[in-house]
Amino acid sequence: MRDRKVTSLDVAALAGVSQSAVSRVFTPGASVSEKMAKKVRDAANSLGYRPNVLARSLITGQSKIIGLVVAYLDNQFYPDALEKLSNALQAKGYHILVFMASGTGPEVDRVIDELLDYQVDGIIAASVGLSDELAQRCDAAGIPVVLFNRGQTDARLSQVTSDNRAGARAVAEHLIAGGHERIAHISGWSGSLTGQDRAEGFVSALRDAGREPVAVIDGMYRREAASQAVRDLMAMPEPPDAIFVGNDHMAFAVLDTLRFDLGLSVPNDVSVVGYDDVPLAAWKAFDLTTVRQPSNKMVEAAVNLLMNQIEDPAELAQKLTIEGPLILRGSTRPVEDAR
Repeated sequence: MRDRKVTSLDVAALAGVSQSAVSRVFTPGASVSEKMAKKVRDAANSLGYRPNVLARSLITGQSKIIGLVVAYLDNQFYPDALEKLSNALQAKGYHILVFMASGTGPEVDRVIDELLDYQVDGIIAASVGLSDELAQRCDAAGIPVVLFNRGQTDARLSQVTSDNRAGARAVAEHLIAGGHERIAHISGWSGSLTGQDRAEGFVSALRDAGREPVAVIDGMYRREAASQAVRDLMAMPEPPDAIFVGNDHMAFAVLDTLRFDLGLSVPNDVSVVGYDDVPLAAWKAFDLTTVRQPSNKMVEAAVNLLMNQIEDPAELAQKLTIEGPLILRGSTRPVEDAR
């Protein structure tokens, strides 16, 4: 067993070169001859030497590390998006640090604070928001932040979301065209811009058609809250005949509660629409009509925004919305049935 860690001095001695030559070989983009590089790498391999990436960052000014912060993984949308983000960033030559944090408040601040200690080159925050103080600290440190699937009004933060208002409007128009008269909404967390935009787009489309929702209940993006919300809705003297649910994660709970706990038929008694189009939505057990979030395009846009800001610190933050289609399945009444 080796008594001490192999250093660049050991590699330099074995290769017969200077320590600075070893450093150049393991620094991306540094000028070094092929002969020198081979000699150093052969010596490093024989000694089992691995360069210290964090120490190298002191020389290059870049750690080549991106911090990914995500609020939760029980919603299927986020494991899928996280995998795509990780693959896209690794293809750009970056290492990934993944941290879990609740959606807002002190827990997010603590996690982002830890990422700053790791000297990350940039941060992508999926469905979490930053406090004004923390946004200022990231800005002052020159660390760009891109919000993924979460809007925030702070001009210092780039963000990429689906077009939540347009998607929700499409849901309302589809339910009206399907002949539904009593339409309700179980929204995403009302404290998030995403939840607000979907609710506002949905309600405004109803009002444009001379309608009002029979109820709007905050489902908090939680299965338990959504399940209770649909119980409350169906206990109304005149319960809804259609429900738009703020994401698929909650919509699955709504479907299960309607079918198995309340003994109702979907869509004969009540139609249900979600938002995200996660893989489970297409399963026959759910067959959920939903708005598809274009995650591939969203990931590409988020990574490009981050890379541009890393390469050019003067690059201004941008707020991008990407439209996704309404995917029609069996959880809503076909429009032709309303004719």
